[in-house]
Amino acid sequence: MKSIRLDITKAACFLPEGAVKAFEPKVKEAQQALEDGTCPGNDFLGWLHLPSSITPAFLDEVQAVADTLRAKCEVVVVAGIGGSYLGARAVIEALSNTFGWLVQDKKNPVILFAGNNIGEDYLFELTEYLKGKKFGVINISKSGTTTETALTFRLLKKQCEAQMGKEEAKNVIVAVTDAKRGAARTCADKEGYKSFVIPDNVGGRFSVLTPVGLLPIACAGFDVKQLVLGAQDMERACGKDVPFDENPAALYAAVRNGLYQNGKKIEIMVNYQPKLHFVSEWWKQLYGESEGKDGKGIFPASVDFTTDLHSMGQWIQEGERTIFETVISVEQVNNRVDFPFDEENLDGLNFLAGKRVDEVNKMAELGTRLAHVDGGVPNIRISVPCLNEYYIGQLIYFFEIGCGISGNVLGVNPFNQPGVEAYKKNMFALLNKPGYEAESKAIQERLAQEK
Repeated sequence: MKSIRLDITKAACFLPEGAVKAFEPKVKEAQQALEDGTCPGNDFLGWLHLPSSITPAFLDEVQAVADTLRAKCEVVVVAGIGGSYLGARAVIEALSNTFGWLVQDKKNPVILFAGNNIGEDYLFELTEYLKGKKFGVINISKSGTTTETALTFRLLKKQCEAQMGKEEAKNVIVAVTDAKRGAARTCADKEGYKSFVIPDNVGGRFSVLTPVGLLPIACAGFDVKQLVLGAQDMERACGKDVPFDENPAALYAAVRNGLYQNGKKIEIMVNYQPKLHFVSEWWKQLYGESEGKDGKGIFPASVDFTTDLHSMGQWIQEGERTIFETVISVEQVNNRVDFPFDEENLDGLNFLAGKRVDEVNKMAELGTRLAHVDGGVPNIRISVPCLNEYYIGQLIYFFEIGCGISGNVLGVNPFNQPGVEAYKKNMFALLNKPGYEAESKAIQERLAQEK
C-alpha cells in the first residue's frame, strides 16, 4: 500500500544549511514528552495512540447505528461546532460527489451541518428545508451547553418530534457526548437516545477518529474501517522510534518551526482540488487553536487554487515575505475529462485539446510552485496518492501528531484553548445570563464610557 509523502526540499532551501537537522534533538524531546505524558496538557493525549486502540467491535457498533440512520432518514443533520464538526465535514466533503446533495442518489442520506453559528436566517432556512422530510440528528457536544449547538439542537429536536412522533424520533436522534456529565448526557439518558462517548482525554480538534467524526462519516456511506486503517499505518510511520529523517511528522514540525524562527509567521495551506476545502478548514482549527497562545504561533491560512490565484495570487507572489505554503497535491483523480477541440478556437486553447483536465491542473500546480519559490515563498509539499478513506486517514493522523510535536517545540500547551472563552464571557454578560450579573454591570459601564 502506498503512503502520503512529504517533500520539504523547497522549504529547507530557505533555511541555513543543516537547520532542519539541527531541530532533531528538540523534535525528539517533544515527541518523547508526548509519549511519556510529561508535556503541558498531558491530560489530553488520548488521541496519540487512538488509531491503534480502535477495535473492530467498536467500529461495528458505530456502523450499526449509522446503518439505522441511513435506513430511516433522507437527511442527517450533524449538530456541532469547531472540532465537533469540522473533521467529519472535511472527510465527507473530500470523499463525496461535489453535487451529491443536489443529486440525492437515494443510496445515501444528505448530510447537513448545523450548530456551528448563530445565524437566524441559516436556522430558519434549515428548518424550512427539513419540513416534510424524514431526518435524524447527531448531537455532538461534550457539555450540551455550547450556545450555538444547544440552540440548534432545541430547534431540531422539537421539529423531529413534531414530524416523526416522539417515539420514532428517539430512533433517529443520537448523542455524542460526555460519559456521565452535562446537559447533553442528561437529555440522552432521559429521552432514551442511543449515545456514544467523547473520551475525556481527547480534545475536540483531535476527535475525528472518535464517534465525533466516525459516526457522521459512516452515515455518509464511507468506510470508517479504511479510514482508521490509514491512521493506524501513519501512527506507525510517525512513531517515536522511527529515525528523524524518515519520520514525516517530525520533519514537518522541524521545518515549519525553522521557518517560523526565520520570520515566516504565516503558513498557507494550499489545495488544487475543491473537495479539500474543508480539510484546510479543519487544519486551520487544529493548528490555530493548538499553537496560537502566549504571544506565539504561526498563523494558519488557506487558499483554494487555482481559484484564489485570481484573488490572493498577487499578494502571495509579491507581498510581504512572511509566508510559507504547505501544498496538498493529489496524484490521481477519480474521474476523467478531456479538454475538447473547438473548430473556431476563439479562446486560443486548442493547443490543450485532447489533454486531460487534470494534466492542465497539474501544470498549473507545478508552474505556481516554481513561481512562488522564485518569489521567495518556501513550499512544503504533501503528496496524496488519491482521495479515498485510507489516505485521508493517513493525512488526519499526520497532521495531528505533527501538531502535537510542533506545539511542544514551540513551547506552548497545544491542547488547551483559554482564549476561546473570552468572547463567551462578554456575550453572556451582554445577554444578562444568570450568574454573570457583575460582568453584565461592568460591560454596560464600559460601553457607556465608549459612546
